[in-house]
Amino acid sequence: MVQIDELWRYDGRRVVVTGCASGIGAALAQQLADLGAEVIGLDIRPPDFNIGEFISLDLYDPSSIDAAAAAIGGRVDALFNVAGVSSGIRDPLRVITINFLGTRRFTEALIPTMPPGSAIASVSSLAASAYRENAGVTAGLVDTVTMDDGIEWCERNPKAVADGGGYRLSKEAIILYGMANVVALGAKGIRINCTAPGVTDTPILDQLRSAYGQEFLDSFRTPLGRAADPGEQASVLVFLNSKAASYLTGQVIWVDGGTIGETDLAGSVPRR
Repeated sequence: MVQIDELWRYDGRRVVVTGCASGIGAALAQQLADLGAEVIGLDIRPPDFNIGEFISLDLYDPSSIDAAAAAIGGRVDALFNVAGVSSGIRDPLRVITINFLGTRRFTEALIPTMPPGSAIASVSSLAASAYRENAGVTAGLVDTVTMDDGIEWCERNPKAVADGGGYRLSKEAIILYGMANVVALGAKGIRINCTAPGVTDTPILDQLRSAYGQEFLDSFRTPLGRAADPGEQASVLVFLNSKAASYLTGQVIWVDGGTIGETDLAGSVPRR
């Protein structure tokens, strides 16, 4: 019988973390190292802490994506897609390119190196909570094949791109991409899931604060009454790609301090 701590450990596993230099990605890389993983971190700039191996990656640049995937080489047992930008950069097409199109290209470059039993965990967002209602539109983006195809789709659908500064669409696409590929990846023995964080104290929060002001952030209230710590988000990602979650795939986990639950049940369940 497997010991319970072995389900959570990453000993002997080679893992890839994008967005490793800060926020959730930095916390995740450190947690994985503590759990015995061989960590390969990628970001547009190096982290300010020791990491097993660092490779430069710009998810906006196809050549950078391809070079980074080639530099990883060898087996990948777990992929964590954490890197992303917010609508605070005020460039919707760039947001979608980095958060979804570039992330998809990088993921698909690594899938051939992932053996049965491996797993993918990507970071979506609470902003994608209406992904089911918007799926009729978002699926058009997900159904594109290449980055160029995706950019052309965006150019043909400016209204969808402009809504939420590109961020909502990009994070809904992350969820639908996982669901659309659950069967094909399952046939290879690969699991795919994602988390959807609520407000979290990361550099992206600073982007939003600079773009929209503190009052915008203060408008997001959770039943827990606070923003998440990066480590709290990272630990859920660790779980998703661990052996403890070996029968979990095609799911989105709302790590939002209870916001979705409060919204869904408002007015339908008596409050105590």
